[in-house]
Amino acid sequence: MSKTPQQGYHPLYFLAALGAGGLTVTFFLYFMFLVPHPETPVVTADDLIKLWATGADWVRPLIILGIAGMLAMAVMHLRLLIWNLLQYRRWRREISLEQLQSGNKDVALMTIPLTLTMTINVLFAVGAATIPGLWSIAEYLFPGVLAVLIVLGAFALRMYGRYLARLVVTGSFDFIGNANLGQMMPIFAFAMIAVAFAAPGAMSQNQAINAIGLFFAIFFLSLAALLGLVKLVVGVNSMFRHGLTASASPSLWILIPILTLSGITLVRLIMGLHHGFDLEVPKPALFVLTSVVLSLEILFGLLGYVVMRRLGYFRDYLHGEQKSPGAYSLICPGVAFFVFGWFWIMFGLVGNDIVTPLTPVFFVLMVPLILVQWKSLETLLKLNRKLLRKPAPPHVVI
Repeated sequence: MSKTPQQGYHPLYFLAALGAGGLTVTFFLYFMFLVPHPETPVVTADDLIKLWATGADWVRPLIILGIAGMLAMAVMHLRLLIWNLLQYRRWRREISLEQLQSGNKDVALMTIPLTLTMTINVLFAVGAATIPGLWSIAEYLFPGVLAVLIVLGAFALRMYGRYLARLVVTGSFDFIGNANLGQMMPIFAFAMIAVAFAAPGAMSQNQAINAIGLFFAIFFLSLAALLGLVKLVVGVNSMFRHGLTASASPSLWILIPILTLSGITLVRLIMGLHHGFDLEVPKPALFVLTSVVLSLEILFGLLGYVVMRRLGYFRDYLHGEQKSPGAYSLICPGVAFFVFGWFWIMFGLVGNDIVTPLTPVFFVLMVPLILVQWKSLETLLKLNRKLLRKPAPPHVVI
């Protein structure tokens, strides 16, 4: 990885670490949904060891492949995270406050709490799948996880609060320069924090931990929904008035990960209320919920693809000579679609006895998800070669 000059650095490079973290989770989901784990809410290393000992011979190479992919992406995530934190620290010493706030681009700083929250998900997935016996002490770990998430949530609220207060006081929002959905980045961060809180809220057997996790999940999800509605209206209105530039066109896909995180948070809330508050799980409602979220993701995915193709974004910024850290925003939508595709299949279809796991129909439904996962991985590696192995240009297009 190169020593990128500070004048060429931008906080959007955190999206590289975010994408690698998301891909770590995609490998974990194969274990989560295909390996039996009747005694725990998530698959554990003990379940994988049992499958290794009792499963068919052809299962073992798949376990090795899944673990290898997960660990490779986790190492890449941590490496890119550390690199970004070091680069960001130097960059902040060299850039003035006026430069940072010009054109309201300081909203990109929300990629920092967004990526740090993803790190918690990465550590959880890797720990669960590789450390035998870890789940036996999970209840002792959940309070610590909640404490870290509260700190991250407060950090994100403080960062966005300063940004929002400046806009309200000065009225300096740039409607022309922000004729895109890039201003949805804070909503992405708050939705990520919400889904992280929902994990202990859904899995803990301690009702106090369960309630705390669910409360903060509801808090940040409500905040994301409220701000998301406002930012979506402002962004769409600005695009209709001023048009969308090619460099900002990937922002159309930011709604896909936001929808995925919101949908998973709602599913986890239902599960947490089930075992913490005796709520009867409405399986048909899960089919409706997951189908609505997946339908919206397909809609925005097709819209964004058509617009980016028309503006030549893939030609110039992915395959061509144009360099932009914003190109890393192509990774998260693919990861998000893959993840929620699994939720739709397992909670919407399998959970309602519409599809049976490991049947031909089940594998047919998996094919597009596997293709999206592979394309996301390929895109991340391509962008890493293009943007990180060579010194960044003095002026990058954001």
